[in-house]
Amino acid sequence: MLEVAGIDHIVLRTAHLSEMLHFYSQVLGCQIERQTPTDVGLTQLRAGSALIDLVAVDSMLGKLGGGSPGDKGNNVDHFCLQLKSATEVEIRDHLSAYGVEIGEFSERYGAHGLGQSVYVRDPDGNTVELRSQL
Repeated sequence: MLEVAGIDHIVLRTAHLSEMLHFYSQVLGCQIERQTPTDVGLTQLRAGSALIDLVAVDSMLGKLGGGSPGDKGNNVDHFCLQLKSATEVEIRDHLSAYGVEIGEFSERYGAHGLGQSVYVRDPDGNTVELRSQL
């Protein structure tokens, strides 16, 4: 039997690469780990033990996936990023400083059991759940 140890990577297609890079690297602290040439269109960001792959929709890889994500249909429902210990106030203050709209914190079940989390949206409208394990 196979056993899943965690999220390896998630791929997000984007028409707003610079804004997405800013959101994931500056706002959420993910480091750029690898980039392919612009015409190929893949940027990989380290998110703990996982990767977030951003693919520009106008690139070679992006064109394989069809049209751009938008208000009527995102390519991903949501994904959850496990944060290192941070209080609700610290998370709110940090996101507010970047002008990110913040949902309501609530107790939700995830890979590590019940915990407090909040939903935010990235520049392409993808829902990102941020979960703190205190």
